[in-house]
This record gives sequence, structure tokens and C-alpha cells, in this order.
Amino acid sequence: MADAQPARKRAPRDKTDNGDTVQALSRGLQLLECLASEPRGLLLTDLARRVGLAPSTTHRLLATLMRNGFAELHKGSGLWRVGATNVALGNAFIRGRDFVALARPYMRQLSSESGETSNLAVERDQFAVYVAQVESSATIRAFSRLGDRVPLTCSGVGLALLTAWSPAEVDLLVESQGLHAHTDKSIVQADTLHSVLDQGRKQGYVVDDEFHVRGMRCVAAPFFGGNGEALAALSLSGPASRLTGDKARDLGALVAETAREISRRIGGAAIV
Repeated sequence: MADAQPARKRAPRDKTDNGDTVQALSRGLQLLECLASEPRGLLLTDLARRVGLAPSTTHRLLATLMRNGFAELHKGSGLWRVGATNVALGNAFIRGRDFVALARPYMRQLSSESGETSNLAVERDQFAVYVAQVESSATIRAFSRLGDRVPLTCSGVGLALLTAWSPAEVDLLVESQGLHAHTDKSIVQADTLHSVLDQGRKQGYVVDDEFHVRGMRCVAAPFFGGNGEALAALSLSGPASRLTGDKARDLGALVAETAREISRRIGGAAIV
């Protein structure tokens, strides 16, 4: 009879592979996204409802985020807000993209010449994300918060970024995300989207004709890196009552030329 073999000890489980740990991280990131969407803050019960968690679970996650500076609690109002650590992360994101600093003087010049708000946005997870802005001094003006995400298919900066995509890539985006109406003028047909993008490629800029916000119009153009990828989109936006007819065309041409100049400075060129 064979000698009995000692029981084999199991290797200790790697905590990084723990499903609970991954789930907690995912939930914590969901909470951060909710907090970022409400600068004034949210109550614990509102946060719990938005992410579909029990208030007790939500509180434990928030407490962890707060200990690491990602969330903060205003004790007087009971409102939770994003913490200061997020600022450092956001700044690191921007610092890692030298073209943002390069584009700022051009944005200031665009805003000064046009009297309208200039924005810079990058594509992230199939959305356009605002990373820089020079605000108009006009009483009535366009405004977007830094870090805001807007759909690629109905925003000026998003459409400008899409002009660098192939028609097949655009079709895949439409298939996965659909075309949603944000206003009664939004693009809701794939054929219309392709027509807008084709026109944008020909003239060097796109026009957001109140697609995303009723009463606001935007002209935007992409600029390119060394391998021909669209790094970001530059835009001017303002009330549709001011950006009409010839002025919209003149500002579109101005934005397009500015984007080409930034591309030249970076050493990039559009893939034709």
C-alpha cells in the first residue's frame, strides 16, 4: 500500500484577483462619476439610488474615497463632492498632452477675434471630453465645464473628431451607441450624419447647427499628430443668433486654419 501523501497546501489567493475587490473598485469609480456630474454635491441617499447600491454600502465606499482624497463631505449640508485628489489626476491627464498647452494661445486668439467661447476636446471612450476652454466675455455665451463628456455624433467637437474616422468606423459607432435626439435639430439618421461629416471633410470644419443645445451653434475642426491621428478638436461656439450665415462660415474657416497651424506646429497632417 502506497504511503499517504501530505495534503498539498493551496497557494494564498492573490487579493488583486478577488472579485469583490474588483467590484468595489468599479462601484467606487461609478460614485466618482456621479459626483463629478454634480459639482454642487449629492446626498448619500441620492448617490445610492443613482448607482443602485444600499446606502450602507455607498457610505463605506465613500468613506474609503474620502480617506484617499477622492471625495469630501460637507458636514453642514450632508453633500458629498469630488475631492482635491481628482484635480491632480485631471492636471496629469492634461500635462501628458503637450498639445493642450500649445493650443491655448491659439484659443485665446480665436476667442478674442470672434468674441465667442473657444473649446478644446479629445476623444475618450467614444465621447468628446472638454480639456480646455477660453470663455467669451459676452453676456450671453456658450459654456461647457472642463471634463464634460458630449456625444461624438451631435456636438461640434465630436463631429470634428469623427471627420478623421472612416465611414465604416462611424457606422460601428452608430450601431453601438445609436443616434439620440438632444434637440429637435439633432442628427437622428445615419445618412444625415455621413453627409455632415463629408461636408466637414471638404470644407475643413463642421457646423453643430443646434444639434446638442437648442439656441447654440458651434464650428469646429480637428488637428492632427505625426501619424495622422486626430489629437483633438478646436471649436468656437455661441448663440445661434450671432453665429449666422456669413459669420458662421467665416469663423469656421478661421477655426480650420487655426487647427491646420497647430497641426503644422506639432508636425502632423490629416490623412486624406
